[in-house]
Amino acid sequence: MITAYDFQQARQADAAGVDMVLVGDSLAMVVLGHEDTLSLTMEEMLHHVKAVRRGLSRALLVADMPYGSFHLGAEQAVSNALILVKEGGAQAVKIEGARRGVIEALASAEIPVMAHLGLTPQSLHKFGGFKVQGRGDAARAALLEAAEAMEEAGAFALVLECIPNQLAAEVSERISIPTIGIGAGAACDGQVLVYHDLLGLEDRIAPRFVRRYAQQGTQAREAIAAFAADVRAGRFPAAEESYGDPLDSTVPMPAEPVKLYG
Repeated sequence: MITAYDFQQARQADAAGVDMVLVGDSLAMVVLGHEDTLSLTMEEMLHHVKAVRRGLSRALLVADMPYGSFHLGAEQAVSNALILVKEGGAQAVKIEGARRGVIEALASAEIPVMAHLGLTPQSLHKFGGFKVQGRGDAARAALLEAAEAMEEAGAFALVLECIPNQLAAEVSERISIPTIGIGAGAACDGQVLVYHDLLGLEDRIAPRFVRRYAQQGTQAREAIAAFAADVRAGRFPAAEESYGDPLDSTVPMPAEPVKLYG
């Protein structure tokens, strides 16, 4: 699973063969520039879910439920999830935290729901920041109990974020639904990374669990700098990138009508 936030990112993820695409509430940080995920609205999430939907033809589309969109209880959760499914085209939603009643209500409403335990970024104030969870006997026992409860409530999969590897392995062994890790070791059934982290577009933070498979942020800056230098030096556009008068043989004419996007 990989996150995506727009049409082009979705197209790339789908073509690459990933199984699931998550429109994560990380949208608030890596796209909208906020310091955390808490300010993301349902309207913003819906806008980006629609864009991602247009770019997918095969991968399962999961939409994150933003902070405040399900915290008032099951009725609010189902109402907002239906918007993401009916209007946005999401095929499933993801809920942070061990909210059994909300999970049960969504499953009862026939909305596939993915649970999320461990470090849940929407609870950063409760946790005192972005910290590894599930350390110590009491925390381990609580997370194991919560994982079993999420499966019993009807979740079809479980994200485990920033917990000890051994605990993630134990959860994966104990429950029958797939576990998807992010900073939870290799024993999970699947893994998820944020698009901007995987491709090296985000350089403000570098979590330990991130592997950068490209450095597109550096490449983008270098390409834009080269464009700016060529414009300032008069090297862009060249003759082959310009349109001339049909009577002027020094400037090539396009053989076909001009094609723009769409």
